[in-house]
Amino acid sequence: MLRSAFVRRVSVVGTSGSGKSRVARELAAVMGVPHIELDGIHHQPDWEPLSKEEFRRIVAAAAAEDGWVTDGNYGSVQPLIWARADTVVWLDLPKRIVMRQVTLRSLRRVARREELWNGNREGWRNFLSWNPEQSVISWAWHQHAKDRARYAAAASDPANAHLCFVRLSSRDDVSRFLDEARREAARAEPDRA
Repeated sequence: MLRSAFVRRVSVVGTSGSGKSRVARELAAVMGVPHIELDGIHHQPDWEPLSKEEFRRIVAAAAAEDGWVTDGNYGSVQPLIWARADTVVWLDLPKRIVMRQVTLRSLRRVARREELWNGNREGWRNFLSWNPEQSVISWAWHQHAKDRARYAAAASDPANAHLCFVRLSSRDDVSRFLDEARREAARAEPDRA
């Protein structure tokens, strides 16, 4: 699936709460390349967004490197990433699974006061607001169908013919994908020695 010897630059995409960061982190570790979490670049202290120009500059510099795994859905930088990527891993899990995952994740983060990026933490507004700009849970609910349509169209767009799209539509798909990546990396290990 990954052809580890040839895959060096991977973009992991999918609706908030689908597991992008976990998959990207694990995949980067298996591949031995940096993990670039776009949310960590974009969200500055007090949830202030980085300026578009600075965001694009930082992401372009990271994408220019030889190997990496990014995670995130930012349309403003996706062309920069996909121009250099060889593979897109699309987490297209059913809405019910995404909603369960994003809700449980938010509960854990709020209860443990987990720092996300640059001192930012999720607050109770995730559970009290239906405004997608104030709640990642609401964002995931409203964005799921849009993301599915967006990435289905991207996968069939001839402009993206240089990319290998890997669509993972269940938790079992995700587990099999990561297991296969680990096996391929283990097989490639003697070749690198």
